[in-house]
Amino acid sequence: MSEPTSSELPNTAEAGPLSYAIFQLARTHRALAAGMLRAMNLHPGQELLLMQLFDHDGQTQAELLERAGLDHSTVSKSLRRMQEAGLLTREPASHDRRVMVVHLTDAGRALQEPIAAMWRTLEQVSARDLTPDQIQAFTTCARIIEKSVKNHNRQPSDE
Repeated sequence: MSEPTSSELPNTAEAGPLSYAIFQLARTHRALAAGMLRAMNLHPGQELLLMQLFDHDGQTQAELLERAGLDHSTVSKSLRRMQEAGLLTREPASHDRRVMVVHLTDAGRALQEPIAAMWRTLEQVSARDLTPDQIQAFTTCARIIEKSVKNHNRQPSDE
């Protein structure tokens, strides 16, 4: 069975063409990124944690959780795998032994340029047929939609 193109909206999704397009775009984009990450021996989501550590090494797991926007179980599992791969260390904080502080190793720091190159490539592939104005408009719309979705569960339902 062939994959539906964006012009082949399933009947069930007729009331949500924007949402279906977002889903298709995210899935396709993430698949490309996942292949690039596999070449670096990383799993999807690990690059997000590494990018946070590149900017602010020595964060607690809780800070990483909040900054990366990932759930607790994903962060814990990813950090464990990354520690086993020698990309980072986790050690108890001096102020509270229950708090784990995460630091990059040299091997983890060495991934900064390959990850930056991956994001450059993703940008080039994604934007190659767009004008700068279209990129700006899309980015603005994406942020508005993201905020709306995040705020959905914070507002009382009218139903």
